[in-house]
Amino acid sequence: MRFIDEAVVTVKAGDGGNGIASFRREKYVPRGGPDGGDGGSGGDVYVIADDNTNTLVDYRYTRRYDAMRGENGHSKNCSGKASDDIYLSVPIGTTVVDTETDEVLGDLIEIDQTLLIAKGGDGGLGNTHFKSSTNQAPRKATSGFEGEIKILKFELKVVADVGLVGLPNAGKSTFIRQVSAAKPKVADYPFTTLVPNLGVVDIGRHRSFVMADIPGLIEGASEGAGLGIRFLKHVARTRRLLHLVDVKPVDGSDPVENARVILNELERFSPELANLPQILVLNKIDQVADEDLNALCTHIVAELGWTGIVFRTATLTGEGVDAVKYHLMNEIELERERELEDPIFAEAQQERFERLEAEVRLNTEAQREAYRAARKAQREGLDLTDDASLDDDRDDDEDGVEVVYVP
Repeated sequence: MRFIDEAVVTVKAGDGGNGIASFRREKYVPRGGPDGGDGGSGGDVYVIADDNTNTLVDYRYTRRYDAMRGENGHSKNCSGKASDDIYLSVPIGTTVVDTETDEVLGDLIEIDQTLLIAKGGDGGLGNTHFKSSTNQAPRKATSGFEGEIKILKFELKVVADVGLVGLPNAGKSTFIRQVSAAKPKVADYPFTTLVPNLGVVDIGRHRSFVMADIPGLIEGASEGAGLGIRFLKHVARTRRLLHLVDVKPVDGSDPVENARVILNELERFSPELANLPQILVLNKIDQVADEDLNALCTHIVAELGWTGIVFRTATLTGEGVDAVKYHLMNEIELERERELEDPIFAEAQQERFERLEAEVRLNTEAQREAYRAARKAQREGLDLTDDASLDDDRDDDEDGVEVVYVP
């Protein structure tokens, strides 16, 4: 199944049914009076968080969803039947944004959390409502109200406590395979991971946290190079960033410069994201001779000016991995407990995540506009960009849109 983390859909709530003008017709009851019933209300449209799906791929092919209209009223003061509501299932971690106002309608981060996104129209009134002492035979009835129609964007960001970042081939996929049941692809060439992978790190005794393996970043990612910001935004919901650095790259590159590339891209993409607590993991130490290891690791930390926590690991053999995961578990538990006990700290955390979400969305939209401008320039035969990594998956062409009516 393809991993799709953005989709634009049009939703139309059901229109209300019409009220009718009707008169009671019964033997031996002359001038029975009005008995027109009201129309039924149209169906509402909801989104619901579903833990059985992890992609928005369904909404890339079916882009419009219409709820059914309410039934018209009947005689004998019988109202029309209200239409059923419809529910669109989305993965946990989906944000719903109104494209016309850029308003965030909701953030679905819990199982079965629901959000009303389009309200169905009320039914019209039958002529019974218009009778009076001076108008005992009203022929007036009203039409049902139209349901809301909205163009919405679904944005999926993985919900994880820890995000793994690093250049391609830094060992992120191997690391998450060591600490969880996740089985991302592992190979000796870059960009083996093309979609985010989630793994539950089980420490035992009901202690666990979620880790996200984010596809490898490269220099210029914050400006759209390589995989660009398509997956960088997925670290926006994390509490910690685990920065893996290959201490002995096979291409002979400098591990210090490699680490700086990631730090710079995080800063360019979102200063708030760069301020998240980070842990440096010097990986693949099994590739360095024992007598040279200390000097090399000390050099990397000194050149980076790193004052935070540093671990040394060999993810292929599992050396040092347990120390990292136990440290992360302890830090996350302390943070969770503090959020429960300290309302001020919890509020500050929430405000930080909201600022981060706003920065990520703003940057993502800016990159999308730049991409569209580049596509337009290509069509016009102009060379306004050197970026050769334009991805057709981001095309907003609406051809072939299928309209689905949900009863």
